[in-house]
Amino acid sequence: MSERGGPQREPGATTALRPEERGPDRQQEREQRERGGPQREPGATTALRPEAAANGPASGRGRAGGGVPPARTASAMRSGRTQPSEDISVVVLAGGLDLERDVSLRSGRRVSDALRMTRVQARLLDADGALLARLVDDRPDAVFVALHGKAGEDGALRTVLELLDVPYVGTSATACRVAWDKPSAKAAVRAAGLATPDWVALPHSTFRELGAVAVLDRIVARLGAPLMVKPAQGGSALGAQQIQDADELPAAMVSCFSYGETVLIEPFVAGVEVAVTVVDVGSGPQALPAVEIVPFSGVFDYASRYTAGMTTYHTPARLPAAAAAEVAEVAVRAHTVLGLRDLSRTDAIVTPDGAIEFLEVNVAPGMTETSLLPMAVEAAGLDLGEVCLTMLRRAAARRRATTLD
Repeated sequence: MSERGGPQREPGATTALRPEERGPDRQQEREQRERGGPQREPGATTALRPEAAANGPASGRGRAGGGVPPARTASAMRSGRTQPSEDISVVVLAGGLDLERDVSLRSGRRVSDALRMTRVQARLLDADGALLARLVDDRPDAVFVALHGKAGEDGALRTVLELLDVPYVGTSATACRVAWDKPSAKAAVRAAGLATPDWVALPHSTFRELGAVAVLDRIVARLGAPLMVKPAQGGSALGAQQIQDADELPAAMVSCFSYGETVLIEPFVAGVEVAVTVVDVGSGPQALPAVEIVPFSGVFDYASRYTAGMTTYHTPARLPAAAAAEVAEVAVRAHTVLGLRDLSRTDAIVTPDGAIEFLEVNVAPGMTETSLLPMAVEAAGLDLGEVCLTMLRRAAARRRATTLD
């Protein structure tokens, strides 16, 4: 997600849930505190009660027009809840050598912990030189990919899993290649009729060969200011910067190129920044309640994302019902247009006049204590472990169906 400024903190907002709203799992709660999870403020919450989640604005009710069907309610999704079981062999992939390794390890531990509460003992494996031998020697029924950044999102590792005939949760390798490249994803959703900020994406070599000053002048003339500058590929806001005027652009470009060969520049869009999780647990892709992001620093950078207490999250987002329904529809449409599978997270801006601007999509959303997908799952009245287990069972079933064919 791009770095964005957010509204100021309001009384009663919080970064976490009340203990009583997290359910009976006190042990997991203690483990999260020991890992540095968000601290709770007395009397504050961001979660919906299950009955409120079933009727909240992010459910997609009350939309006008056709297209994507309304999101299922939390109660409907719970009706297909997976029964706790130990009859599935699961591997959670985390780590790797990407810049987001630490975040990936935290995500992997969180998924493993959640699965353990469903009585599934998942093996947590690193994406290293020993991985293929381990998968071949002790083949799992399904893999949950908790790798972030290039290692988990550009499709390469998933291609290897497909070569090994090991089923996995998440988007196929082919679709990942499009979603991972922000300019390609923006072009695809724009062609499908979704709004996204205009953009220019150019490799480092273009600036070097044609002259950086001349090229940057034309970019500013077209896009204006303020601007967002970020790597065309990558996540966790690494290398992303908001600039107020053209004088700041050269330095921002230099920083951005340290994270990737191609830079994406787009106009900064003011408004409410939201993240919308889409999951498919058997009845098609469904949007969970949107999470509104309010970083205390005004910028949702790497530190704001992964340091407990630096960002306030409102779940559901503080949006009018019509805007909440529309942003849910945008997320489902982006998921569908890009050919994504099982889960995704769409980042968007809701402008003051209610327009929805698609920013980017993530095919391997964070699963840490401060990540947005687990917040959305809990706000919908669902259990993270059960959602993960359902998707793992579906992945295993896909392989069985292919084998039978």
